[in-house]
Amino acid sequence: MTSRFHLFLIFLFTLTLTACGQSEKKPKETQNYTFKNGDPNGIGKWYMGREIAQVMGYQGINWLERSEREKEENTSQLLKNMNIQPGDTIADVGAGSGYHVFKMARLAKDGFVYAIDIQPEMLQAISKKQLEQQVDNIQTVQGSEKSINLKANSVSKILLVDVYHEFNFPKEMIESMHDALTADGKIYLIEYKAEDPEIPIKRIHKMTEKQAINEFEASGFKFVTNIENLPWQHCLIFTKKMNEFHPLNE
Repeated sequence: MTSRFHLFLIFLFTLTLTACGQSEKKPKETQNYTFKNGDPNGIGKWYMGREIAQVMGYQGINWLERSEREKEENTSQLLKNMNIQPGDTIADVGAGSGYHVFKMARLAKDGFVYAIDIQPEMLQAISKKQLEQQVDNIQTVQGSEKSINLKANSVSKILLVDVYHEFNFPKEMIESMHDALTADGKIYLIEYKAEDPEIPIKRIHKMTEKQAINEFEASGFKFVTNIENLPWQHCLIFTKKMNEFHPLNE
């Protein structure tokens, strides 16, 4: 009876040590993220104090192509802010229906545009339009939750329009973009202004300038400027911290 009791104590002690070891070795994603209830339009996952929003499905593709979009967002001005040159190689991350992709492809006529999205249906819509318009400097790329799936140092400009706040793994995605960007490349982060409650977009689908800067600087980027000439959105520009290149001096 005594020996059995001793064996039982040893078993309990072993279980305790195992549990302690498991608690110390959390999966990588839980080291960066916390999980708790929040906005009904969020996923209950938080990064640096911000809850991640639910992804807008491909069913909302008509909203991306709405006729009012130019007036509401001044997309023509956004493209001017990017100062796209004929030879630029650009990645549109979260390209959706390709609304910006085809406009950029015309400007980067001697360059190339990667249309990256996680939803195959979005990429199919872009490919169909590309075939119809016979545009040969666009390539669709299937992204993942943690990577834009581009080679290192392969693009000079990256555009993210109203999509970053929906990334399930923002830290990993920023690091992936950091790898894909050339040394003097730039990221253009476009997000609805959370500072303005009058903008008719759900709060969880907005970001403050401060929050965006904190998240990108935490993963190797340097904030350059916020070009505040869009009606509803921030136009935040980031470069790699290793260089002091300023986009307005091009």
